[in-house]
Amino acid sequence: MGAWGVAGTAVAMAVGLGGCADSNGLALARQACQHVERSFALYRASVADPDPARASALAASAEEELRTALPLAAVAAGEAPQWQALMTTLGETSSAPESELIPALRTQCAEAESNGLLIPNSPSVPPTAPATSGS
Repeated sequence: MGAWGVAGTAVAMAVGLGGCADSNGLALARQACQHVERSFALYRASVADPDPARASALAASAEEELRTALPLAAVAAGEAPQWQALMTTLGETSSAPESELIPALRTQCAEAESNGLLIPNSPSVPPTAPATSGS
């Protein structure tokens, strides 16, 4: 299925599931990310497997997990705009290899795991010594 077919299917499922889906976009994003994590595990196994047939089957299963995550992310994005990036990245699975999507998906799913509040790492700043008078 092409990129437009996947996107169309995701939108259709989002509209269809919207009425019966949990109204919590965060819960749906977390469900999508569970599939993303399964995909990562399958992808790592596929890369490590020396048997080409098994590696191919594992890679196909990894891709299927990402496709399964897409409609969940689409509904989450419809409920809360902050999940648009997750939906968009998952929509790229038909045109980009998983290896290129992993960094973005990790960040987006980290946001879901942190209750939707991704706080960027701030650089460590050593405490300043109190100013002393005199000299």
